[in-house]
Amino acid sequence: MLFICYPTCSTCKKAQRFLDEAGLPYETRNIKLDPPNAEELRTWWKESGLPLKRFFNTSGLQYKALHLKEKLPEMQEEEQLTLLATDGMLVKRPILVLDSGVLIGFREETWRDALQNETLY
Repeated sequence: MLFICYPTCSTCKKAQRFLDEAGLPYETRNIKLDPPNAEELRTWWKESGLPLKRFFNTSGLQYKALHLKEKLPEMQEEEQLTLLATDGMLVKRPILVLDSGVLIGFREETWRDALQNETLY
């Protein structure tokens, strides 16, 4: 599993504690230092089955500074993916990349259900 997070994010810390307490092995990637590229984002978006808008960190300072709430509805998907790839802080976190799919944001029940389907849990 690949756990993509921002180390000082409280939600990321909760998610990491959840993974650690479950005894699950994972690789950690700092989203600010090593942001996902457009191709990774495209793949994860398709695997997640979620709308692309869910990949944006809508509570982030950069999202607000760029007025993306107003701009996103007018942007094509490729433009959105390219924008997300420019700054890891625009991307919702944490992201957990599994063999069976991708989880965006942390909801313990959702992660528990998804991880029960993984061979590691």
